[in-house]
Amino acid sequence: MQKSFSVRSLVLASGMAAATVAMVGCTTTGNTQGKGAAPSSRAELESQATAALNRLYSAMPGTRELVAKSRGVLVCPAVIGGSFVIGAEHGKCVLRSNGTTRGYYSTTAASIGWQAGGQSKAVIYVFSAQDAYNKFLSSDGWSVGADANVAVGKAGANGGIDTTTANAPVSSYVLNNAGLEAGVSVNGSKISKISM
Repeated sequence: MQKSFSVRSLVLASGMAAATVAMVGCTTTGNTQGKGAAPSSRAELESQATAALNRLYSAMPGTRELVAKSRGVLVCPAVIGGSFVIGAEHGKCVLRSNGTTRGYYSTTAASIGWQAGGQSKAVIYVFSAQDAYNKFLSSDGWSVGADANVAVGKAGANGGIDTTTANAPVSSYVLNNAGLEAGVSVNGSKISKISM
């Protein structure tokens, strides 16, 4: 019985190690120009953030206007994650207000699941309400779901942004290499200020 448990443990450990090695280079946004890869400099992060916003504007009509009138927008252009039993995601973000960069942040999230694999996605938070934006600015580690309820950005009947999302104090949008991911929750993500 003990030998069976040891063999099972060895097989599980070997599988986890193999999955970890496989996830190191695995993303769903493979692109030779760095799109989907973690930004290594401030300029690269800024460039990727602008590209992510432009992708959002193309994917969902009405988001350009929503961002333009928002108090701030947090753009995390390359949130890289992988999972094998326990998953983790991490990425760097740019906070912009009125088109000006206000700071840099990191986002992390953990999950439990049995799917092996890795992916990269862009996550964009739009702060439409001043009090929600102020709370984010004054926080020392802001958690989605605990510190604020974030509406999942979704399209209305005409394909543009729906009214509920447009009127939410904070809304989020998730983009993968295929476009906008509808209905993806970002609950549990923790966002903290960093220096770059």
